[in-house]
Amino acid sequence: MRSTTISPYYLQVAQDIAARVVKGEFQAGQRIYGRSMMASEYNTSPETIRRAFRLLSDMKVLEVKPQSGTVVLSEDNARRYIKNFEAGETIRSLRADLRKLTQQYTQLNAKFTSTMEAFFQSQSAFSESEFALPSYEVPVSSNSSLIGKSIGELKFWQSTGGTIAAIRRGRNLILSPGPYAELYAGDVIVLVGTPAAAEAASRLVEEQKEEMHDPI
Repeated sequence: MRSTTISPYYLQVAQDIAARVVKGEFQAGQRIYGRSMMASEYNTSPETIRRAFRLLSDMKVLEVKPQSGTVVLSEDNARRYIKNFEAGETIRSLRADLRKLTQQYTQLNAKFTSTMEAFFQSQSAFSESEFALPSYEVPVSSNSSLIGKSIGELKFWQSTGGTIAAIRRGRNLILSPGPYAELYAGDVIVLVGTPAAAEAASRLVEEQKEEMHDPI
């Protein structure tokens, strides 16, 4: 569900004044109330009204005349301002959503990584326990067409029912690789799952080989 962002109050006031111009409450050429009266109407400070007037003046909706007051310039410009404001609100809302999702992803990924590290440490310390999660190793041969493909692209979990807990690459162990992690020749996939999942992973590797060598 999309989050709700709250705009600075002077932007809300400016949008409301523009809407009143579009509705005909304030018409082109009409002088509108002074800042003090508008501040009382909107229950805010004169400075907030000044900023709203300045913004609408920049957008050619109003003209602020020193010592003479504020005059409405254009209903069309008011309508355009409202349209642009709504588009800007959508962008601000999407940015807020993106920031929130990024934070959630970072927290979830950190928790997942720490859990997997704890799991491997626990498995190493208690490898003989009958309750240890079963893991299997599936090597990626040098002629496999999985080479260069990402885990997300292969839809590994959907295809096998197993989870790639790590990738052993030479002497390095890459824990909890993300969906963008790519496979290379000589990699060993460390799979957590059932025997059936391990068999499906092996078949996936073999099927990829066959596809690569199929005649055209």
